Amino acid sequence: MKKMRVGAVVAVAGVAVAMTGCAASGGDAASDDTIVVDMWAGSADDTKALDAQIKIAQEQNPDLKIELRTAPWGDFFTKLTTNMASGNMACVTGMNSGMLSSYTDGFAELTAADLKTAGLSEDDFAPGATEILKNKGTMYGLPFDVATMLVYYNADQLAAAGVENPAVGWTFDDFEKTAKAATRDGKSGFAVGMGDFQWQALPIAKAGQQPVTEDGTLKLNDKKFVDAATWYAGLVTDQKVALPVASASDGGWGENQYSSGNAAMAVDGTWNAVSYLNNETGFTAGMAPLPAENGDSLSLILGSGFGISKTCANKEAALKVLGSLLSTDAQNYIASSGRSYPARAESQPLYFESIDEKYRAQVEEVFTAAFANVQGQYVSDNWAKVGTYVQPQLVSVYNGQETMANVLDSAQTQFGK
Repeated sequence: MKKMRVGAVVAVAGVAVAMTGCAASGGDAASDDTIVVDMWAGSADDTKALDAQIKIAQEQNPDLKIELRTAPWGDFFTKLTTNMASGNMACVTGMNSGMLSSYTDGFAELTAADLKTAGLSEDDFAPGATEILKNKGTMYGLPFDVATMLVYYNADQLAAAGVENPAVGWTFDDFEKTAKAATRDGKSGFAVGMGDFQWQALPIAKAGQQPVTEDGTLKLNDKKFVDAATWYAGLVTDQKVALPVASASDGGWGENQYSSGNAAMAVDGTWNAVSYLNNETGFTAGMAPLPAENGDSLSLILGSGFGISKTCANKEAALKVLGSLLSTDAQNYIASSGRSYPARAESQPLYFESIDEKYRAQVEEVFTAAFANVQGQYVSDNWAKVGTYVQPQLVSVYNGQETMANVLDSAQTQFGK
């Protein structure tokens, strides 16, 4: 999972590919025993990490030539749409959980036989991880990392307010009391989010359900979710423990308010845990699972991974490369580098070993608790359009010019068919 503090969807998975296809002719992905892997890379460090994983796959498949192609996140979906339409997707293509529903037509369904060819089993992965790249029950890929949402806090600000740090097992009542106490001295107790995952996390946890059903039916206007989302917006308009967002362009508002020391708490993904602990502002950071409502706290399991394109000419070879990219060796590399939390269960302990000893126990405790009650994200066929519509409307909601209920109802009317 790419580490960055701003941008909601970007933070979850900066997927991008330089997708001119898999070979010279449309979709002929392995005509010369070459398997192309398209994956995102936002920096030289990202590319270096991918190169290391490709090297592992190459060593495990000496009879194949594996070619890595990368590009920034911003280019990915435009090129993916074009290449999917022309039947020219790379044999092994990166994909993100939140965007899969828009691109299932380009990916082959992964069957039990396919997993066997790849040398993989669903049992290799952490509980819930294989739901990441499923849509309506059909598996289109397998994840290389997993993530979920947490509440990050500024321990110095909470200590000054005389309140205890959030901890495993805390409740929404605890959350409200903490936010109110920490709203002082010109700083807010909480910073609301603008990105899909950042703003939806607490409403989903409070409602105990997602705004989409398992079969992909959009339910943005379900009363439980609307009530929970209205409560969330009320943290700004009613309880006054969070500041309104200045502009729709402030996509990383909540994360930036927190990281700059202006807010005591914010919601963000596990992918930023180490970055926040080592923040440049210099405050003492901590983390906790999402608070519980009536004893339960529902959180989504998120992540990114790889799928096989439908047009791949040599699916068997592509599956072997996929298996190597998700092998123990490759996953151990990801974990040991501390870059992201691996999807393979046996590799996850190495991630905690990579973390500074002074933070290790806290991270392991919180991650263990946070991933204990996760659910794969349910999305509708046009889920990306829902996010594009709702996100800019949140500015008006947080400023009290519009209600959350009206925005959700409008989105349901437009995209719920």
